[in-house]
Amino acid sequence: MDMMYNSTRGGTAPVTASKAVLKGIPDNGGLFVPERIPRLEKSFSELAQMSYQEMAYEVMRLYLTDFTEEELKDCITKAYDGKFDTPVIAPVHEADGAYFLELFHGPTIAFKDMALSILPYLMTTAARKNRTENEIVILTATSGDTGKAALAGFAGVPGTRIVVFYPKYGVSPIQEKQMVTQEGENTCVVGITGNFDDAQTAVKKMFGDRAFSRELDRKGFQLSSANSINIGRLVPQIVYYVYAYACLLKQGRIREGEEINITVPTGNFGNILAAYYAKNMGLPVHRLICASNENKVLYDFFRTGVYDRNRDFILTSSPSMDILISSNLERLIYRIAGEDPEKCSRLMGMLSEEGCYEISSEMRQGLADFSGYYLSEAETARTIADCFRKSRYVLDPHTAVAAGVLKKYLSGTSDPRVNVIASTASPFKFTRSVMSALGFETEGKDDFALADELSAVSQVPIPRAVELIRSAPVLHDTVVDPPQMPDAVRRFLGIN
Repeated sequence: MDMMYNSTRGGTAPVTASKAVLKGIPDNGGLFVPERIPRLEKSFSELAQMSYQEMAYEVMRLYLTDFTEEELKDCITKAYDGKFDTPVIAPVHEADGAYFLELFHGPTIAFKDMALSILPYLMTTAARKNRTENEIVILTATSGDTGKAALAGFAGVPGTRIVVFYPKYGVSPIQEKQMVTQEGENTCVVGITGNFDDAQTAVKKMFGDRAFSRELDRKGFQLSSANSINIGRLVPQIVYYVYAYACLLKQGRIREGEEINITVPTGNFGNILAAYYAKNMGLPVHRLICASNENKVLYDFFRTGVYDRNRDFILTSSPSMDILISSNLERLIYRIAGEDPEKCSRLMGMLSEEGCYEISSEMRQGLADFSGYYLSEAETARTIADCFRKSRYVLDPHTAVAAGVLKKYLSGTSDPRVNVIASTASPFKFTRSVMSALGFETEGKDDFALADELSAVSQVPIPRAVELIRSAPVLHDTVVDPPQMPDAVRRFLGIN
């Protein structure tokens, strides 16, 4: 039987996987979730003998059931190819008492490549399967990394266009340069004067604007999403947690069936939600440790059961985590609410109208798999310095938040289990923060000069992604206020 997908807020008929991928989000503003979480069908000893591509098929086929074997394997082969700078796609590196799952070896040196390398192929395959005649317009809000990874994935893909909105003053210089130098006639990058939450809220509003959708449809366009709100982004992320476990088993670091802990630097909640899905598929995970920066809305939620975005928004050295509305948390809320769409919809309505909600004591019991901690800016810098001093291993600020949070967890629990940390970005994306944390002078130096210094200090070559944009011309320079975002889309599509 095909796996069907429901809206977290009900009110719509279930859809197939390909329709969920193609549509992005349901009409009622909820998120698509699988009707059940499937169990892994291969033993871990069998999985340990597989390549990343083979394992991707074994995991993804359980969710994307209306894709044929040929279609899905074709998408996987095209996605996980020579664009990654290591043949194993996601190496596991031991340092400072933990195993870092390096998810930054793709073309934009961030973990978003792991899913956004395959999403364009899944989406164009889904469009053919569903006989879609309209051109697909990808609308994406980014806090730094999703934007470039989505642009790189969709650039030049026939039948698609992509518009990325980012906070003009809320990303690192290299993150911004990666986006605004993006080539491709079907790409558009727009800075906004607000923060990521403003961009994300406006994008979701466009998806829910039926008049806007009808307007686009008359002109031959339909909207979809490349954010992790798209189930086609979430499913590929499950793969690398299974892969990390299989790698540790193959290397003799764990026994088959032995539980591990996974720590994830968390903003929009998609990456750690993928680990939660993996655990529910049978991956032996004891604890899912949710790592927050000073925008600690998730830390407070796991501690109190209250989600409250009514607080100051803080710009930090880990900008991809500078988020107060963690969209993917809705999928977890739906699950711990007993998959009750009315209850989930009511809580999401409270978040939209009042900026906060509180879950019941019964629902809080559903959070038992999670622990939440946060790291201050000073603690993040110390973690980068300490890890380099002990292991000569350089962390980016997001991964450093996770590494520092893991130490807080261990100091309070003395948990003896093996620990995996999701390493979500190359330190070369955040050279100023990293070099400052390592004690080097950064004033008066641009981020590319700092990249040269970081390479010399760490003995790690500068990634090709950074070299490519060093002298690339700026091709996108539009900046708008959030209310003007729909007009920016119209101008790009030529329908003003």
